Amino acid sequence: MPNPEKPPEKTPKKPRIQSKWVIATVFMIGLLSATAIRALIVLVHVNPGWVRPVWYFAIIGNLLFFFYRYRITLRRKRAITEFDLIRKIKDDSGLDEDSREVAVYLLRSIIKSPENYNYLIIFIFSFIAIALDLIMSAYGS
Repeated sequence: MPNPEKPPEKTPKKPRIQSKWVIATVFMIGLLSATAIRALIVLVHVNPGWVRPVWYFAIIGNLLFFFYRYRITLRRKRAITEFDLIRKIKDDSGLDEDSREVAVYLLRSIIKSPENYNYLIIFIFSFIAIALDLIMSAYGS
């Protein structure tokens, strides 16, 4: 007999990976906004009139990119929790078909994500921006 104090458990919705188009678009937004932030230090020396528009572009791009990444991370965590994957794997109690599909989603989602390239490119452009600022400041540009 159902417990009237406890709502019936609903079947969790299986997540799905975003389309390649969405992934590529968000990746480019993140990459361009990260590059724009690093370009600001050069623009201060070269063309100060562009600093403000580039800053807005960079901040809005970051806003969109990191909100998207927040949602992806939230979706991954929710899938792990709703399908009780940690307990099932830890206890070796076996994964039912839905749990296996969610585990595959999580692993594919991590593999398909180009976030590692984003981090590497941001690292490289940060280094270049610092070097250019030091060089331009030394030569009074």
